[in-house]
Amino acid sequence: MSSIAQIASPTHSTTDFAYETECKEVLAPQLLGLLEAAEAAGWNRRKAAYTLMFLAAKQLSSTSDASAGG
Repeated sequence: MSSIAQIASPTHSTTDFAYETECKEVLAPQLLGLLEAAEAAGWNRRKAAYTLMFLAAKQLSSTSDASAGG
């Protein structure tokens, strides 16, 4: 099983407009690789992408709950 390649650190502050663009550029190849690996394993690419969106949203929700004390 392949592992995630090292992800470059940001070169802009989180308040800089270029931060989000840079983040997309850094994460896009990782996401593409993950979707390709899922598809190669027999998973439907569209359903795998949807599942990744769900899991990402759940991570944000969990983080928000923990930081809110609940």
